[in-house]
Amino acid sequence: MELEKLLDRVSDEESFLRFVRALQADRQDEVEKKMRNPSSSYSSGANGWENGSIESFLDAAIAWAEDSNFGDSQNLSGASVWKKVATFLYCGKTYE
Repeated sequence: MELEKLLDRVSDEESFLRFVRALQADRQDEVEKKMRNPSSSYSSGANGWENGSIESFLDAAIAWAEDSNFGDSQNLSGASVWKKVATFLYCGKTYE
């Protein structure tokens, strides 16, 4: 299942862990693809990862949280904490 669909379905601990496992697998897949066919350091990776180090991943997630008031500006104000944290992690992948 696509990562974004799993993110949309996060509502509790079980669905959160399913999403995190998929996020980890997505990152591992990108690392393996990059080893076979290196991409430019100025573009996102094969799976759309903008942030390849833990430092840049966390910087991006924090920036998203601060810029969006932890998702309130993206209609997450009524979402479960599980959904908000999953979105935080997802934005570590994609937010610039």
